[in-house]
Amino acid sequence: MAVSAYIESTTGQGGLEMPEHTIGTREEWQAARSELAKLEAEHTELSSKVTEQRRQLPWVPVDKEYEFDTEGGKKTLADLFEGRSQLLAYNIMFGPDYELGACPGCSNLGDELDSTRVHLGHRDVTLICFSRAPIDRLIAYKERMGWQFPYVSTFGTDFPFDFGLAMTPEQAKSIPPIVEMVENPPDWLADWSRQVGAKLEDGLREGPGYIAFARENGTVYHTYTVMAPDPFVAPFHSSLLARTPKAPPPDVRAFRKDEYPD
Repeated sequence: MAVSAYIESTTGQGGLEMPEHTIGTREEWQAARSELAKLEAEHTELSSKVTEQRRQLPWVPVDKEYEFDTEGGKKTLADLFEGRSQLLAYNIMFGPDYELGACPGCSNLGDELDSTRVHLGHRDVTLICFSRAPIDRLIAYKERMGWQFPYVSTFGTDFPFDFGLAMTPEQAKSIPPIVEMVENPPDWLADWSRQVGAKLEDGLREGPGYIAFARENGTVYHTYTVMAPDPFVAPFHSSLLARTPKAPPPDVRAFRKDEYPD
């Protein structure tokens, strides 16, 4: 269900209709803005508490050995840290069955990661992306998108299934909402399937989300995972759109940056 919710959030499906706006005086605006500021302050305080509790999650040692295909050859999970003590990875929906490229919504998010990496790297955090497609296809897609971040293939490993970043065919068939979407897909989801070039039963097995690891005294620990539909698992520009006066139209679709109709 999380996968479909992510696709829905990044294509604009299910968006809210723009309410009738109020025309008022500067004084009326200031009064309303002051009321909103109180709510925003409460939101900020709650967010700080969530962050604190997130960092109190227990660290789980990763005992299984994983070996990934990268642009620089085979690497272990520890190698991906690049000498830092923290690793944050985004799992892009790009499965082995996707013939036309990664999920457009995930691609939108990927477009915004490179400038962020510079600052995270100076704060002891290595930022990378995972996908299940073979490494040669990831390299070609990365070049097409103009990305610079390390793009790592989990193809042929148990890693995405062990950490809930993908589902096996059997697992997907056991989830009624996914079965229903495959058998009776809405138009927007059928369009998404055509965009990635995969059958829905294969496309919906990939899970968009962030996963975090820490490395201490030679041991790698899994510390956190967040999956769609959490708002954090969405392109960064969606947070900017939340501050604009008009809500995006409910029929806006996600397009790769080189495929916008206009």
